Amino acid sequence: MALTRDAVLAALKAVADPASGQDIVSAGVVRALNVDGDAVRFVIEVAPDQATAYGPVRLAAEEAVKALGAASVSAVMTAHSAPKPPPDLKGGARPKPAGPEKIPGVDRILAIASGKGGVGKSTVSANLACALAAEGRKVGLLDADVYGPSQPRMLGVSGRPASPDGKTILPMRNFGVTMMSIGLMVNEGQAVVWRGPMLMGALQQMMMQVQWGALDVLLVDLPPGTGDVQMTLSQKAHVDGAVVVSTPQDVALLDARKGIDMFNQMNVPIVGLIENMSTHICSNCGHEEHIFGHGGVAAEAAKLGVPLLAEIPLHLDIRKAADGGAPIVVSKPDSAQAGAFRDLARTLISAGKA
Repeated sequence: MALTRDAVLAALKAVADPASGQDIVSAGVVRALNVDGDAVRFVIEVAPDQATAYGPVRLAAEEAVKALGAASVSAVMTAHSAPKPPPDLKGGARPKPAGPEKIPGVDRILAIASGKGGVGKSTVSANLACALAAEGRKVGLLDADVYGPSQPRMLGVSGRPASPDGKTILPMRNFGVTMMSIGLMVNEGQAVVWRGPMLMGALQQMMMQVQWGALDVLLVDLPPGTGDVQMTLSQKAHVDGAVVVSTPQDVALLDARKGIDMFNQMNVPIVGLIENMSTHICSNCGHEEHIFGHGGVAAEAAKLGVPLLAEIPLHLDIRKAADGGAPIVVSKPDSAQAGAFRDLARTLISAGKA
């Protein structure tokens, strides 16, 4: 018999909440409950200073649901923001917040960003990761685009990441790339309806509690814009540089400039810019056309004094390969389109950025 949401909630009500004395459902710490057949996923949201106390609670909650016959139970613990202390009117010294940390085993972190959606940032991230792996680098890819995770589809990865001890997460791997995504924790097509603090908690878990192993570079596929995820990454992890992806038209460049300004404010160096969908060559007649204009990203890079790392063409094969679960660097490694990504990977390696 398939599990029901009511049955799962009833089982979770048998688990006590140490902070309130109620059960964890009545206390309101159980969030984002999803029941899909015999697979159950939910979030336990607590205050940051209570994370240790709630470790046994999370394990007890998982066991309670498993006792119902669930084949797969995933409980993720996140922390909501603690209230800010009142201002120190006496001018006393305040403790400095903890600065960015290195991820254990990861040599460098490279953020792949865009000012707006739809410019092909995730496609560039997937192909760049595979291209770096093909060049012999040990590569990880963190899909931090929480509201629109696409890397599981692009890299042909499915299934649920395992957790051997309830504390660490084992990432997935394909095409020589070690990958983790929130998309592996939810059903395809299911919206992630989380507030900012929950997003920040999930991102920190994917950064610090995943067994990445020894990596030369960890690429972080960021969501578009300048929001919570970008700020959390820059504040919590030591990001060695950012690559900004844009299409050539002015509207995309307007938003790309905002993304660049955000990284400047967060003291993250800009490694360079990538012009995606730079040119289109007709597969029938061979005519080359700049559908979105041309040269805008190159001019912006020159203005900023940073390199134009690559001009990636707009080509049907790149889209088909991404939708098919094998980036074009893997599916058609000898094509001119794959060559553009391989050249990009070699450029970053030679510059010491990857």
